[in-house]
Amino acid sequence: MRIEISARGIWAELEPSVGHMPRLVIGGADVLHAAPWRDAPEVQADRAIPPVDRRLGGTFLTAPFGMDDVTGGPPHGAPANTRWVTKRQTAQSLHWRLAQSVNGARIDGHIWVRDDEPAIYQRHVISGGAGATTLAHHPMIHMAEGGFVRCAPKRATLTEPSRLEPGAQYWGSGQRITGWMIDGPSGPVDLRDYPHDTPCEDFLTMVEQAQSGLGWTAVHRHAENDTILCLKLCEELPVTMLWVSNGGRAYTPWNGRHRGVLGVEDGCTAGGAGFAAALRDNRVSDEGVPSALPLGGQRVIRHAILRLNGARPIAQVALARGLHITYEDGGTHEVPFDVEAFA
Repeated sequence: MRIEISARGIWAELEPSVGHMPRLVIGGADVLHAAPWRDAPEVQADRAIPPVDRRLGGTFLTAPFGMDDVTGGPPHGAPANTRWVTKRQTAQSLHWRLAQSVNGARIDGHIWVRDDEPAIYQRHVISGGAGATTLAHHPMIHMAEGGFVRCAPKRATLTEPSRLEPGAQYWGSGQRITGWMIDGPSGPVDLRDYPHDTPCEDFLTMVEQAQSGLGWTAVHRHAENDTILCLKLCEELPVTMLWVSNGGRAYTPWNGRHRGVLGVEDGCTAGGAGFAAALRDNRVSDEGVPSALPLGGQRVIRHAILRLNGARPIAQVALARGLHITYEDGGTHEVPFDVEAFA
């Protein structure tokens, strides 16, 4: 079963069996990446592959993020592997609820679109529970011929101390930098450039400089000549993780065919270190931000994904009457946007 929501200029497809949004079309262009094996019978029949990988598509919520080495659950947790139940649906909105709790917490997802606004809005409400969890959004952006990234200022960028995956590396391991130039296997690279012609698999974590307010990441796509913009609030999701996946995984079901993908994963977690590491002192918490969300009471997590025409480098994004974009060349652009989504 699939669920669709749409408004003038935007359409999304959602898959409640695993909570994924495999397709998002804004202004007539596909925004997100879905794995090429989603319709392969041999992959779907292989129960050794977790549902999050069998049905890998578009974007989804993770809790905990990555490896669950605390409760032994599947990678990325129940929100990305199990059923969501529809509570209310209209043509332009969906309220669904995760059928399974996370550490006793209930998770409700509210997703909506509006006419002539090039954005899909998400708000997750986490109620009750005990202890803590890590959490992240997991949008995967398709880039046919690469592109480049711009984002809000960062306190630090951290690469993993050891390889998370076999395969060709793009960024060097164990680094902490405060700018944009980072060591790669063949010399310095700008971490904001996407390596479309280099087979690789890599991951890094960027810690927000701001303690609160709007956080943003802009992915400028060459072939598509557009910009995909991910928005969050820094006090809710203090890190953004970049996942480069360009043919670097050789094992099933990836088999070197997962290409042209950049994950922009906004979260509260310890990067790729796993759930257990996030609950104790770690490299992210050492930067002065939380790496896990305390449960109990009610927490609200806000997120939005937009598509803008043109791959014009962005310098700043701010909420005003809509969304106010300032470009590196000094130009500005006002984008229709539901500012109440971030209130």
